[in-house]
Amino acid sequence: MSDSLPQATLSRRQFLAVGAAALTTSNAIGDEPQPPRILFTSRGKTGIVNTDGTGLRYFAFDRPNQATWQPAGAFGDGRRILFLSMEPRRDGPGRPFNEYYTQTPTHIWIHDLKTGGLDEICTKNRLAPFETPALLVGDDRILVQVVRNGVGQIINMRLDGSDPQEFTRASEGLPYGFSLSPDRKRVAFHIAGPQGYQVFTSDVDGKNRVQLAGKPGELFFGTNWSPDGKSVVYMACNPGREPGHDWAEVCVGRADGSEHKVLTSDGAMWFSATYGDPKTKGGGSNIPAWTHDGQVLFPRRLPGSKPAWEFQPQRPDTDHFNRDFRPDLARGGTEICKLNPGDGKITVLTKNDPPQWDFRASESADGKQIAFCRAKTGEPPALWVMDSDGKNQRKLTQGIDNLGVDHPRWL
Repeated sequence: MSDSLPQATLSRRQFLAVGAAALTTSNAIGDEPQPPRILFTSRGKTGIVNTDGTGLRYFAFDRPNQATWQPAGAFGDGRRILFLSMEPRRDGPGRPFNEYYTQTPTHIWIHDLKTGGLDEICTKNRLAPFETPALLVGDDRILVQVVRNGVGQIINMRLDGSDPQEFTRASEGLPYGFSLSPDRKRVAFHIAGPQGYQVFTSDVDGKNRVQLAGKPGELFFGTNWSPDGKSVVYMACNPGREPGHDWAEVCVGRADGSEHKVLTSDGAMWFSATYGDPKTKGGGSNIPAWTHDGQVLFPRRLPGSKPAWEFQPQRPDTDHFNRDFRPDLARGGTEICKLNPGDGKITVLTKNDPPQWDFRASESADGKQIAFCRAKTGEPPALWVMDSDGKNQRKLTQGIDNLGVDHPRWL
């Protein structure tokens, strides 16, 4: 799967239509202590569930002409959630993805879990129909991906949309894959531009930029900060060998640009995840994540593995998927692993017989649990959770009408 649009949209583009009826009761949550909760997406809706499997429900927002909703971040109070909604897509049959998708109007909202309130933000000085949240960088400021005339640019603005300031220049290329340092003073991201895909860190206003990784012909993608704020994890993929971006290597760079290390080999990480059958197909880029003790979670490829969706490099990509469903050729799967960036030691956390496709792993804030997705070959994924050592694995939900869950996010 090629990656040519901001991550906030490209990795969730499959959520087009509203699925089965969601809960229509109040979304408000009281003041009582909450168990660990996970947000996720399913068939164009956002759900929430406790890690013990209770409390499953779907947000039902009464706003006209919004075809899909997805979580896009959370405030530090654990109460307010950032949402992105999209109107019905402008691309489709006869309208190529690259030309028409970013003509789809989007909207950014803040939802209060306690009161049930939903307020649209970033409405002042609206710069383009297609704007997506990239990263919250303060109590009153946000980085927003603005796409004008097919060109993406990051703008730092107040939550209401006022005081817009250039974070990147439109001539640089498409910036995405953003993450915020633990001290909230620096940002990591990559830019897909004329020089290829390069990884950078900078101040939250875009100044004092430092390059961590960049090489002609190599695709460096996605970022996550280490718990101590000294390192950033990302991926490296060679499009010449991997035109569909199926597999990549895990890399770590020092945040000050002083060191770049490739930690894996032979296309060890499942990069461009694809799943489902022709009726439930979906996917998007995997991003490695840190654990509280400074190890890296990633979906490791079993030897010789091949997903059911086969990339077709010989034909034009009009839908940002460009794959044929070939379950007869599929084999193997992936397993969630911990990688120690210091000594390279790998600890396997999930193992299935027969193999399945485990991906999207992330650790809870207290370091006790890991959420991830699991899919059988040619089937939609379910949301799973396990203890941080891989024990006590349990399925929480397979989404609306069992048609799939993706993009879990701890709240």
